[in-house]
Amino acid sequence: MPRLALVFLLSLPLVANACPDWPAEQVLRHVDALRIQLEQWDNAYHRDGQSPVADELYDQARERLHQWQACFPQVVSAPESPLANSTGEVRHPFVHTGLDKLPDASAVDTWLANRSDLWVQPKVDGVAVTLIYRNGRFTRAISRGDGTRGQDWTANAQRIAAIPKELPDTRDTLVLQGELYWRLPQHVQALKGGAGARGKVAGLMARKELGDEGTQIGLFIWELPDGPLEMAERLARLRQLGFGDSAELTKAVAGRPEIEAWRERWYRQPLPFASDGIVIRQGRRPPGKAWSAQAPGWAVAWKYAHQQALAEVRRVEFKVGRSGRVTPVLHLAPVELDGRTIQRVGAGSLKRWRTLDIRPGDQVAVALAGLTIPRLDGVVWRSPIRPEMVVPADEQFNALSCWQPTEGCAEQFLARLQWLSSKNGLGLSGVGPGTWRRLHEAGLLSGLLDWMTLTPEQLSQVPGLGERSAASLHQQFQLARQRSLVVWLRALGAPSPSAHPAGEDWSALAARSAPQWQEQPGVGKIRAAQLEAFFKAPEVVQLRERLHDLGVAGF
Repeated sequence: MPRLALVFLLSLPLVANACPDWPAEQVLRHVDALRIQLEQWDNAYHRDGQSPVADELYDQARERLHQWQACFPQVVSAPESPLANSTGEVRHPFVHTGLDKLPDASAVDTWLANRSDLWVQPKVDGVAVTLIYRNGRFTRAISRGDGTRGQDWTANAQRIAAIPKELPDTRDTLVLQGELYWRLPQHVQALKGGAGARGKVAGLMARKELGDEGTQIGLFIWELPDGPLEMAERLARLRQLGFGDSAELTKAVAGRPEIEAWRERWYRQPLPFASDGIVIRQGRRPPGKAWSAQAPGWAVAWKYAHQQALAEVRRVEFKVGRSGRVTPVLHLAPVELDGRTIQRVGAGSLKRWRTLDIRPGDQVAVALAGLTIPRLDGVVWRSPIRPEMVVPADEQFNALSCWQPTEGCAEQFLARLQWLSSKNGLGLSGVGPGTWRRLHEAGLLSGLLDWMTLTPEQLSQVPGLGERSAASLHQQFQLARQRSLVVWLRALGAPSPSAHPAGEDWSALAARSAPQWQEQPGVGKIRAAQLEAFFKAPEVVQLRERLHDLGVAGF
């Protein structure tokens, strides 16, 4: 069914709908920029048959504009008309009403109150169309347009096999309203999402001439505007006309539990098309001549949970790992996906972030990878305000940088310590990121191994560490002296610790050249160069001397 502005603001998957804290001079720039972007998307979709943005992201972007306009009523902007460029020259015999969208089960309960004679059907994710038959013969197809007037799609519709050329009805005029959809046999919405199906059909119908692709377009009839007023009679009429498949997907229900059950079933079980929710209808509705081009009171949509959320970027953090890898992390205004609140998402590599150029204020698409891990799918809309940012240089950090917490190095330094004490390193029980941050903030760590000589008295003075905790921590630190050379090499981040020959001490390993390292099993040219560089790095040599003086075996 078509995109509409007639949605409930609550359907946006926001955890917090707080108004943006913008200076007055920035408000109009943001509101106008998003309004213009939406207008461009509308033009592309309705005029050119293209979908530059996923439908659910479009809906959320329009809802966000509504939210901002509600937050800043003093802003005067051009009136919205999402369907302005979709109108045509051909008037519909009966208008297309569109649907309001209910955001959740609570809203469904409210709508259902004091209603009976209820029916549900899948909300087919396609493009709406009016089909006109005269004396049983197909004569015209009209795009939805603005609901009152649309474009003449007759020529292309003639090439769609799913649209019957004749019907067993000899009346002067028979009007059908329905959905043209892209055929997707055994399509499971929960697994495959919309699959771009709506955009494919919109693009094909926008062509001057439709080719063989017409065989891939299906038809779902959801209304007989001049048909019987009662649903059961309308469904019987659809079957008589040969649209039994549409009738079979319209089910009588008694209340929300049954509605919810059909919604879940159609979301997780195969259908022949993409479906972005369900339509809940009252069986009896007014005659088509009484309709208007706006959402009616006798039918609503309850869409599926968003598979992508539109999230506002509040801050960009560049996290530096122990190996020097820089990972941009986007801190987001909270959004909800599949019952999870998402507030952060990684942007991949620094190179990807530079390509995307994501800055605070931008709106990004976020999904769940494997149903659990937040994933950045891309930038949906850029803020007109592009704040300056301090960004690490491409070669600023590497595997041999930041062995001390000097300016700009604290994060990689602490990441080294976190790895060093973890089960992948020395395996120090109860020693984690919080421990190292406390010691660093207390000024007790000017080098990677300073913790090894701290006394229980010094540790007990650290904020957050009592006498008992300090004694336990000191005991773990002392255990580090008993770890083997191989364990220490792994803790210090030496490349390929498994390639180090057994029985050799530090001096023997440090004396190896890159070609000699290549003689070891599994060590190639690149890894050999990394090993040679590690053992010869001045900072690593100093660490070796310190460990030797502390009596650690092998150094």
